[in-house]
Amino acid sequence: MTGQQLARQYYETLGRPALAAHFPALVPRMAVGLAGEGSECFGFDDALSRDHDWGAGFCIWLEEDDFRQYGAQVQAVYDSLPAEKAGFPIRRQQDEYSAGRVGCLCTQHWYRRYTGFPAGPETPAQWRRVPEAYLATVTNGTVFADPLGRFSAVREKLCAFYPEDVRLKKLAARAAAMAQAGQYNYPRCIKRGDMVAAQLARAEFMRAGMSMAYLLNRRYAPFYKWMHRGLEGMPVLPRAYEQFAQLAQIPDGPRAAENIEGLCLTVAAELRRQGLSTVRDSFLLPHAAEMLERITDPELRRTHVMEE
Repeated sequence: MTGQQLARQYYETLGRPALAAHFPALVPRMAVGLAGEGSECFGFDDALSRDHDWGAGFCIWLEEDDFRQYGAQVQAVYDSLPAEKAGFPIRRQQDEYSAGRVGCLCTQHWYRRYTGFPAGPETPAQWRRVPEAYLATVTNGTVFADPLGRFSAVREKLCAFYPEDVRLKKLAARAAAMAQAGQYNYPRCIKRGDMVAAQLARAEFMRAGMSMAYLLNRRYAPFYKWMHRGLEGMPVLPRAYEQFAQLAQIPDGPRAAENIEGLCLTVAAELRRQGLSTVRDSFLLPHAAEMLERITDPELRRTHVMEE
């Protein structure tokens, strides 16, 4: 049983009846689900995930006024639920690391915690200030119930993805980083015999390349340790998951450089397919320059190509 399945079962069999019994008038204003931090929110949890902060649990999001008036009472009911479900422990807010992951939460505070704004970013400058992994965190998981619809309205706005100018800026930055780290610096480091710098260049290329794949799929890249896992099954660049896995296993040297070039060739073709670039070269820096020129916001278009 996955964490998402366990959370839904725990809510439907024990949580919902208890909340309805104690707060019949408040339940129609509650949003309930499981989203946020943790592998189970992304659907990436496995047997190893159960060694810490894993188990049956769910989130109850209340609007700010309701949270101020009823939050402590709702949390007390949540804390009174049975200590295990289907043989698994119940997730509690036990310490500073697990606080705010399950139980009664304020909708506006929750979105502000991850995006800096109670209803998410609005302007290009605000969107650029939010780390991509935080946007992945705030849009993952599942909403089990939201009669009022306000929690889901913010979520749907964020799931609609970046404004196109911001996406273009990030795509340009990723293309430039892939070109600099992978196509230019990596083979030069190999020729110099500087293997530490070569490995750093390869790692930077992989980070930028995987982020590029997410941007081309209009999805937010999660925390680094889940970036590769999340590529599996994506419709755009469907071989990216396999290609990055292969690159990670190849020893440093000319063969790794060839694989890097192959990945860049695939990305360049996809940029042309999406109408983001007309450049025929596999070197990604000219693609970055063209995408920068496509940005309509003059201030954003003037920023350095490597700047996110």
